[in-house]
Amino acid sequence: MLKNARMSLYLVKASRQGGGSFTAYTYAGELPSCAFGFNSHGVGFTLNAVPPKKEEVEVGGIGRNFISRDLLEAVSIEHALQCIHLPNISVGHSYNLIDLRKRRLLNVETASKNRISVLEIGSNPFFHANMYMHLQISQENDVNSICRQKRAAAIPKSSQKEILSLLGDTSDENYPIYMHGPTLCTLCTIVFDLDEKTLSIYNGNPKSENVALTFPFT
Repeated sequence: MLKNARMSLYLVKASRQGGGSFTAYTYAGELPSCAFGFNSHGVGFTLNAVPPKKEEVEVGGIGRNFISRDLLEAVSIEHALQCIHLPNISVGHSYNLIDLRKRRLLNVETASKNRISVLEIGSNPFFHANMYMHLQISQENDVNSICRQKRAAAIPKSSQKEILSLLGDTSDENYPIYMHGPTLCTLCTIVFDLDEKTLSIYNGNPKSENVALTFPFT
């Protein structure tokens, strides 16, 4: 399953006629990107799906993949927030927004009916699985996410090495943070380094610190 999934993944780099470019991790047949990406304006993002209950879904609203494609056009973190905060979205999402130039990190949770919550990430490490954390919304109880969130809270994460170890944690056999099948699997791990101004993609379990690719985050 993991091999087949990786054969359907692409890194898309696109240049715009008016200037600028973006790089995005893209699943075959989908818009870039419902995973992660960054652009030449120094704006990057990663995404987490979240599980609203059925009554929270706005039928006929804008799909989240269109919103994340629009994010690749953002020229600043303020512009990125405008792209996300729309009144007519179909279903919400969790966005980790990165502004290289201003050295800002935001976690943004959205939902239908124009709801949004913005959390500024400072020096304290922040972990987000696949459930809403700070936007109050009716959602499904995802046991996998609850277990990963609890495990992450118990693991030291004061350095990049410790955070990579956290992201590679497999101590919970049923609900590991680093998933390796047969039902769910972690396709890759990435690190945005604001000091080095790079994005690195790790191959396999990030505990091994095996960097497959590094891009300048510009």
